Amino acid sequence: MRGDMMVLIGTAIILVAVCGSVFVIRRVRRQITEMVEALTDVKNGNGNRRILSETHELVAPLAYTINDIILSYENRLSAYHRTEETNRQLMTSLSHDVRTPLTTLIGYLDAAHKGIVTGKERDDYIETARRKAYDLKEYIDVLFDWFKLGSDEFSMNMAPVDLTELTRNLLVDWIPVFEDAQMDFVADIPERPFRVKLDPDGYMRILNNLVQNVISHSHGNRIEIALLEQDGNIKIRLADNGVGIDKEDLKHIFERLYKCDKGRSEKGSGLGLSIVHQLVIKMNGTITAESVPGSGTVFTLSFSLV
Repeated sequence: MRGDMMVLIGTAIILVAVCGSVFVIRRVRRQITEMVEALTDVKNGNGNRRILSETHELVAPLAYTINDIILSYENRLSAYHRTEETNRQLMTSLSHDVRTPLTTLIGYLDAAHKGIVTGKERDDYIETARRKAYDLKEYIDVLFDWFKLGSDEFSMNMAPVDLTELTRNLLVDWIPVFEDAQMDFVADIPERPFRVKLDPDGYMRILNNLVQNVISHSHGNRIEIALLEQDGNIKIRLADNGVGIDKEDLKHIFERLYKCDKGRSEKGSGLGLSIVHQLVIKMNGTITAESVPGSGTVFTLSFSLV
């Protein structure tokens, strides 16, 4: 009698186990079917699909891995669409910012060449054409910088440099420009050296872009540049007394092709500050912007001392 009871219990256990296994198998098959459907949806362009699974289930690791892959795919697709939109905006910008000034430049040169204008007026036409040619070159230089930053061939020559001397030598070349623009220039650069590991050419492009941004867009008449040591970092502070930047615009100031609409000149590619931001990040630095509308703007660069 006892033996029969044991057999019955054993049989019951086996049946429960079999039923449980059948249930698990059915659940796994159903989840695999859901995974196939989800992946098919993703393949057809629906990146919002996710696979639900509880942590204790057999397929949970697989479900979570697939969800991560889908999320990565969605992020890459979004980045691709943003790049496409940026390129579209860039082509529109090129049409306006390159073809238009080039046509104007040719018009001035043709008038001077054909004798339509003579004497001082001819000289004025040639001078205007010269300035427009330099503006166009500056715009094209910015475009090349932007394209190089996004290419796989872009590389930086990082090396320890004396940032004090590098900054001082760079700013000397800007003094005639400040004088021509009737801007007061104040530099607070210590005599002691500050050693920083960065790419010298990249740093020069950063500072040149920031200074050019002040001259072209701030509508101010004063620029201040200071170097100071703080918590093992070197801070480069560039301030102006111009019209400033609205709080909402300030959030987007380093985005590609972003141009502030209020109180700012329409001249420019909208790439200069984006290039600055990318170069700073590639050199393991930081950059921030603070502004009070009507009072001016302050850009602050920070690099670690070595």
